Amino acid sequence: MTKMDDTDRAILNRIQSDFPIAPRPYLVVAQELGLTEDEVIRCITRLKKSGIIRRIGANFVPGRLGFVSTLCAARVPEEKISLFSKTVNQYPGVTHNYRRDHEFNIWFTFIAESMEQIETYLKEIASETGVTNILNLPATKVYKIKAEFDV
Repeated sequence: MTKMDDTDRAILNRIQSDFPIAPRPYLVVAQELGLTEDEVIRCITRLKKSGIIRRIGANFVPGRLGFVSTLCAARVPEEKISLFSKTVNQYPGVTHNYRRDHEFNIWFTFIAESMEQIETYLKEIASETGVTNILNLPATKVYKIKAEFDV
């Protein structure tokens, strides 16, 4: 496991919820933290390679862009978990895919242009994997909390 130092923590705290919108965002971070742009880039690259950083990207509110989203839960036999997860991850609207200790052991979120598109994708996933017990759980009301962690 990668050991993090104070510089790693400072960079992660800075970028996790307020990534600079600038032509050179890593330079902005560097200047704020008294580092060089190269130091910030090297640090982020190392943390990404080690798996501490999963991704850097924007989060959008799907409904405001004309999309719909849903949470799905699937009951996947142990021997099909790898196939099922790889199949689900091939779809462009999947934003999260994770295993849970539950009867429905694989959960994932889906964003698409319509609920009909999501339902089509779920049928395709079922057909490709043989996993037919997939729940489509669209939100009736969305609650967003800010998940920010002081590292």
